[in-house]
Amino acid sequence: MTTLETLKERYADVRAKVAAAARRGGREPADVVIIAVSKYGGVDDIRELMSLGLRDFGENQVQQLMQRAAMIAEWQARQKTLAHHGSDPAARWHMVGHLQRNKVRKAVELSRLIHSIDSLRLAEEIQAVAIKREEPVEVLLQVNTSGEASKFGCAVGAAIHLAEQLDSMVNVRLRGLMTLGPITDDPEQSRTAFARLREVYGDIAKAGIGKGYFNLLSMGMSGDYELAIAEGSNVVRIGSAIFGERAANADGSTDDREPPEA
Repeated sequence: MTTLETLKERYADVRAKVAAAARRGGREPADVVIIAVSKYGGVDDIRELMSLGLRDFGENQVQQLMQRAAMIAEWQARQKTLAHHGSDPAARWHMVGHLQRNKVRKAVELSRLIHSIDSLRLAEEIQAVAIKREEPVEVLLQVNTSGEASKFGCAVGAAIHLAEQLDSMVNVRLRGLMTLGPITDDPEQSRTAFARLREVYGDIAKAGIGKGYFNLLSMGMSGDYELAIAEGSNVVRIGSAIFGERAANADGSTDDREPPEA
């Protein structure tokens, strides 16, 4: 197997595999959003990916999100000044890790989409922070479809009720669902978890929740994104497959698994 040495090569490889998986499922490559989970990458890596056309970046922790967003915004401002013309489109930041209620304000300020709403209390905190905004805060409901106790996310059986509660909030806009695949070498276990989320998504959509903007399924990471796309994912969160292998997390993963907030 050929080792992909550069960031450009790895990103091109991910794009090609995403495109192929989408076409196998009867969709266009543009129908699947790639989010580069940048916790293992440096700011220079983010800049390079932006030069290659990528705009969506995910962070697991609010503190790192704040630092990265500020550094990239400053860099883009310098580029605009030096070039004497309009800057390239800004990065779109996604909060993909577990979010504590005391860090909601900064996450709301910086995130295009918060992927990890897993309780009514957290949603209510977002609602309180978002009251003065002109636009609702866009969120995904995280569902624990693998049943693993180590994972965050609401239970499958509670998902539709919680979705109804989120949908009733004026300043919170439920855009879809998110899940983490199981930590396993068995692809069928991952397929089962992803298919279960797709079923829950279908149930919520049939219930009329979302008012026409409930259309995102965020599932799939470096080890299983092709399988996730086959099961209907249209948002994939890719870490090590783009940025390269780094030291594993305590749970043995090398991707965007969700460490607790510091």
